[in-house]
Amino acid sequence: MNKLPATTRSMIVRCLMDGMGVRATCRVTGAAKRTVLNLLVEAGTFCEVFSDYRFRNLPVKEAQVDEQWGYIGSKQRNAKLPGQGDVWVFAGIDAETKLLFSWLVGARTPENTFAFVKDIAERVSTRVQLTSDGWQPYPHAVRAAFAFAKCDFAVLQESYGQAQENVTSRRYSPPICTGAKKVRMIGRPNMAKVSTSFVERVNLNTRMNCRRMTRLSNGFSRKHENHAAALALTFFSYNYCKVQRTLTKAANGVHTSPAMASKLADRLWTADDLIAMMDGSVLVGN
Repeated sequence: MNKLPATTRSMIVRCLMDGMGVRATCRVTGAAKRTVLNLLVEAGTFCEVFSDYRFRNLPVKEAQVDEQWGYIGSKQRNAKLPGQGDVWVFAGIDAETKLLFSWLVGARTPENTFAFVKDIAERVSTRVQLTSDGWQPYPHAVRAAFAFAKCDFAVLQESYGQAQENVTSRRYSPPICTGAKKVRMIGRPNMAKVSTSFVERVNLNTRMNCRRMTRLSNGFSRKHENHAAALALTFFSYNYCKVQRTLTKAANGVHTSPAMASKLADRLWTADDLIAMMDGSVLVGN
């Protein structure tokens, strides 16, 4: 991997950050498929370790969490080999800075829900208002992960259904939200701020910017390692490299990323910065 010039590696990472698939990246950069996959895992693993180190003692006041469905190899009903089937990504976002500071890739189980919420509790330094969807394990996980009087928790229970007209033509369309109910669970959350809209917008960004999460395509992952690495790279790009329009407006037109709003960076980063950090040639601070 080190035999590749840094410029070529940066080009490969930039293509992957921008939502290109592995084969498309090969065509654009001229790199072999195995080279692209190896660099994806290397870069994704670095991003995961780097984010785990940097996202500590965060003064998060309002957090939103959600889960997003995907699959590896095949959908669960068609899975035939070990490791195939449905896989979910749990994501937690700071509602103020839009920083995606915690995520977990795995099965949608009570055990993973607890591990995810515990990770959030270990990263925030202040009392936090937390909002989740109606996934049942969340209340128990929040009570177990947060110390007494450290979290105000509410659930946004959404109901979904299909449009009545022309149901057959909507076979591959997502369900329609038909209503939502806010429910106080723990503490005294500000019910006016109970929402999951920001984290759901991040879910949309993930669908658009990570080829493996694109619906109705053949870009899905074949290995869990590659899937987790691709998501870590996508989230690094979202936090450090992508401009957030609301934050930019609040900064009087200065292009701002979630990491900049969280005081974790003082400028927009690029794929060149990531490659330099991976090579150890440059230590990128704030």
